[in-house]
This record gives sequence, structure tokens and C-alpha cells, in this order.
Amino acid sequence: MKYTKTVLPNGLRIITVPMKDTQTAIAMVLVEAGSHYEDKEINGLSHFLEHMCFKGTATRTGAEIQYHLDSIGAESNAFTSFEFTGYYAKAHYKKISNVLDIVSDIYLNSTFPEKGIEPERGVIIEEINMYEDLPQRKVDEIWLNLLFPNQPAGMKIIGPKENIKRFTQKDFADYHKKHYIAPKTVVVVAGNIDKAEVIKNIKKLFANISTGKRIRKEETKNNQKKSQVAVHYKKTDQTHLICGFRSFDMYDKRNATLRVAATVLGKCFSSRLFAKMRDELGMCYYTRADVDALTDHGYFTVSAGVTNTRAEEAVAVIIDEFKKLRDEKVPEKELKKAKDFSLGQIALNLESSDEIADFYGFQELLKEEIKNPQEYMKKIKAVTAEDIQKVMKEVIKEDGLNLAIVGPFKDEEKFKKLLVI
Repeated sequence: MKYTKTVLPNGLRIITVPMKDTQTAIAMVLVEAGSHYEDKEINGLSHFLEHMCFKGTATRTGAEIQYHLDSIGAESNAFTSFEFTGYYAKAHYKKISNVLDIVSDIYLNSTFPEKGIEPERGVIIEEINMYEDLPQRKVDEIWLNLLFPNQPAGMKIIGPKENIKRFTQKDFADYHKKHYIAPKTVVVVAGNIDKAEVIKNIKKLFANISTGKRIRKEETKNNQKKSQVAVHYKKTDQTHLICGFRSFDMYDKRNATLRVAATVLGKCFSSRLFAKMRDELGMCYYTRADVDALTDHGYFTVSAGVTNTRAEEAVAVIIDEFKKLRDEKVPEKELKKAKDFSLGQIALNLESSDEIADFYGFQELLKEEIKNPQEYMKKIKAVTAEDIQKVMKEVIKEDGLNLAIVGPFKDEEKFKKLLVI
């Protein structure tokens, strides 16, 4: 699948991906701004700002934005992550000029009206309350704060309630002016499009985007010297846990090997942990292995939700499986299955125009070097059992081992004694 990259004189980057066999087209605008660009005082501002961009622009009220999107049958949304924020709308390909007009207006011209701030405070506070009531979500927060205390990488995307309660219109306007600038912005359009017409339209719509100095996020610090545990007491019927290690940033060539290793361990129904913890021991409904790679750090984890009385047993099982993956070569048949599964997932995850836009846009925004799906597949195919064992020996080490738990426990020591690897 071919794409075209166009860089305007003001630094704005445009990625176009024609897909002639689809009836849709999507316009997505991504900005290099998220919770990792915040400090403690403004934590949550990136996410709150994302909500406020739908409350009104210089020419449209919030109700008019939604009406115009509905009137062209569009699907629209926005999202905030650790390192970027995105706004998009997807509709019939004949409506792409309308889609671009609305999405660019939301991105460039939001006024953050005072009358929209107070209701949205309530919305976000309820969103916080919802996540607090979801232990499988809460454990993610405990995990990040365990690895990266007192720095942006360990803070919640949504922020704390006390910040949400005091953000003002000026806070939104100042943050928008600082980060929503041409050098930090990528516009991606994918689908059944006329590339030349789309680029011409974007040049016109973004002609007055602000320019300025590209502000980088604070560098993530890693001060871990030994294994560590964080237990968050919550009266629950099930214990939710994350156990894992620090790994590599997104630019590291070892990530392909790490992702295949994660597949062997716990990314599919026939994976080792699923077979052991669910099918054999019946101690959980879900367990999975994940690899997260960001611009300056990463982590390799196993998550699970287990019955409270078997929490210690579950940790012991996970630790044992980590050891096996490190100390024993993956059999060829199992390796082939894991690679074939990974290749299939790449293909399945790139079936639609919105997934394609996200795939290319994310790479351009953060990596600034785009690889096509075939290049990713080639890396997966090249992974060997020897590669996995070598990388696992580099990752699975006691001084990088971490355990986060949400459940009816207050004693960290009984879990600490299990962290021997």
C-alpha cells in the first residue's frame, strides 16, 4: 500500500494513502502532545483540551459541529495518549472535503467557550470515577507510577480530580498555542481519495496554522536498582495484576523479537499463559502478554485477573513462565505458530481506512520514518528461537522486575518474596 508524504513550508506534514477499493475516507489530525508533555500541575490538561475542542470554534457552536458531522453520516472521535492526541472523522469518500473542513476547524479554531467548561468538568470527573471502579484499569495506573514515580511517564492521562476542577479557559488556550503548531502536527487522509485534491484542500485549510518552536517532552528517568512491588488495596472479588520488566523504546530493533516472545507467552488462546492459568488451573478469565514501546522507554508485561485466594499462586506461575521463556529455546513448531499469528494480526489490524491512517500517522508523528506493513512482516518472519532467548536474557532480570496489584491486600512483603528470577 503506497503513501505520499508532503511537507509544507511551515513544517506541517501531510500523509495521503489512496485506497481505491473502499467506500470511505478518513481525515485524522495528530499532534505531538499528551500526558508526557505535562507536569504535575497541569496533568490532565491534554485530555481535557481534547474534550473542549468539540465545544465550539470561531464559526461553529458545539451543537453545530455535531450536526454537521451527523448530516454527512460521519463517524468522529478524538483520543489522548501519553505522547500524542488525535482528532478524526470518517465518512463516505465523496464527503472528504466536508470532513477535512470540520476536523481542521476543530483542531485549529476551537475557542474553549466558558459555558462548555463546567459541564465537561463533570463529565471528566465521572470518567475518573468510572476508571477508579474498574480494577483492571486501575492496575495500569499503579503499574506506571511504580515504574516512573514523580515524573510525567508515571502520571495518568486523565489527570487527578483536583487539576480537572481548576483548569480555566486560559489554560486551554495557552496549551493549545504552545503545542498545536505546524511542526508538531501531522494530517493523514486515507481512503478512496484524489490525492492532489486532498493536498490542495489541506494547504488551504491549514494555511494559517501557528508555527513555533517544537517543544520536546521531559526525558524519562529509570532509577530502578531492584525488583519492586506496589499493592493498592481495594475490596474486590478478583485480584488484578501486572507483572513485568522494563524493555526497549520504539526505535529499538529488538522489539520485533520481543513481540513474538509476547505472542508465545500470552497473546492468543493457545499461548503458554492462557493454557496454563485458564485452561489447566482455572484461576483466571483473562491473561495476556503485552509490549509497550514509547519514544524513550518500554515495558514487557503480563496482566491477569485472578481469584483473590490464588493471587500469590498466579504470580508464581507467571514468574515461572518468564523463566522458561528466558532459559529454554522456543520449539520450532511453537515459534512458527507465534509468528504466523503475529503476521495475521498485522493484516487484520490494517483492514480499514481508519486503521491505515493511524498506522501511518503514528509512525510519521513519533518515529519520523515510515515503514510499510510488509517491512514489519519481514522483521517478524526473521525472528529465530535464538533471538528470543538472547533478548529474554537481556529483559528478564531481577533488577528490572515489577509487580503491581489491585485487590484486597495491604501486605506487600508476601508478594515481594515471590519476585525471584
